[in-house]
Amino acid sequence: MKYVKWIFVVLLISSLTSFVEKDKSTGGLNVGDMAPDFKIQSMSAGQSQIDLSDLKGKYVLLSFWASYDAQSRMQNVILSNALRSASRNNVEMVSVSFDEYRSIFEETIRKDQIATPTCFVETKGESSGLFKKYRISRGFTSYLLDDNGVIIAKNISASELSAYLN
Repeated sequence: MKYVKWIFVVLLISSLTSFVEKDKSTGGLNVGDMAPDFKIQSMSAGQSQIDLSDLKGKYVLLSFWASYDAQSRMQNVILSNALRSASRNNVEMVSVSFDEYRSIFEETIRKDQIATPTCFVETKGESSGLFKKYRISRGFTSYLLDDNGVIIAKNISASELSAYLN
């Protein structure tokens, strides 16, 4: 009977700590982290390049997605449309796809009607340095950065984004 009490206590404590661990982020960067800088080529014919550090002083919405990941693709479209329809837009969107084939990426943004000047593709996919830098191993995500490049929101919804815009 004495051992049963101790076993019960150990099980109770371990179950409580497992709930605490589940509340932690599953991967990627977290709110309060500085967003790592990166440079990426544009998909447009002019092959322009964007450098995240050049956007300091502006709020930036980073959206990481891929055409084969329905949830991230849908979220990218929703956020893009929310920014496009905002009456006051003080946020710059940088949309990065991890599709390995440019043709699939181009067809996806055409179908999804994403603004191409802010849309980029990383054709090295999940083996790219950018994918590793942002630790996107457990699902694609989006980040809202403040004007200093600090993450102030993660996996932001369109309604939350609207609140930031106003």
